[in-house]
Amino acid sequence: MRAIHHLGVAVVDLDEAIATYERLFHARLEHRQPLEQQGVEAASMLVGASRIELVTPTAEDTPVGRFLARRGPGMHHVALEAEDLLATLEELESAGAQLIDQVPRQGLFGLEVAFVHPDSVHGVLTEVVASG
Repeated sequence: MRAIHHLGVAVVDLDEAIATYERLFHARLEHRQPLEQQGVEAASMLVGASRIELVTPTAEDTPVGRFLARRGPGMHHVALEAEDLLATLEELESAGAQLIDQVPRQGLFGLEVAFVHPDSVHGVLTEVVASG
């Protein structure tokens, strides 16, 4: 792993969340994009040199929709950057991690991503992001 790529926060209203991060933390909207495969609309906010990804569900029956229904808005996942995503997934699986994604999917910025089940990482949904 190279670094933390971003922290993911589940929100109910994406426009309101963007405005909050801009107002409170002087964050700057870097990119906004619907991710149909994941059932979310996502916005990347730059806070200094760091990144927070705000995600809102496009429907209630999506993973983020169910997360919000169970837990409400808040911290959703941590994303770690990997130089070689496929090799990292193989390494994680052979080390005993339960992968949600055996095959990477498209994430924000068009980068390939894959998720590791929270049961494998002390309750934290973990996303692995290919270096871009």
